[in-house]
Amino acid sequence: MKKNKAKKNPSNTIALNKKARHDYFLEDKFEAGMELQGWEIKAIRSGKVNISDTYVIIQNGEAFLVGSRISPLNQASTHVICAPERARKLLLNKRELDRLIGARDRQGYSIVATAMYWKKCWVKLEIYLAKGKHSHDKRDTVKDRDWQRQKERVMKHSA
Repeated sequence: MKKNKAKKNPSNTIALNKKARHDYFLEDKFEAGMELQGWEIKAIRSGKVNISDTYVIIQNGEAFLVGSRISPLNQASTHVICAPERARKLLLNKRELDRLIGARDRQGYSIVATAMYWKKCWVKLEIYLAKGKHSHDKRDTVKDRDWQRQKERVMKHSA
């Protein structure tokens, strides 16, 4: 008689950056792989990752994730030097990199990370080309969300 293994996390999502939707107008979505070390994968599997306040920089034609924090496990090997907040290289193809560079340089976009998730056995990062919101834009977003909530409430009670 075989026992089925229970999955620890039924969702593939590892970490979310909820603040990005509040602070930016998100436009074009890209999926990037990440160059990680062994201890980082173990820490990600145990959920010790934070991607709030992260952004992507481009240097020498390569993209790097800056501001993410992957906390090392206590059981990490002593001969491995763990840098929790190091810049991690993103794996994108040349066409995607050219698109990101062009939008950032010519049109003033920022590149922000919104989610980290598993895709099969690989860790992927969801990044967006984004324009920053001003405070009045943020207030408009909150007002629209509240209005949608009130409309749904009225429709639910009237039906």
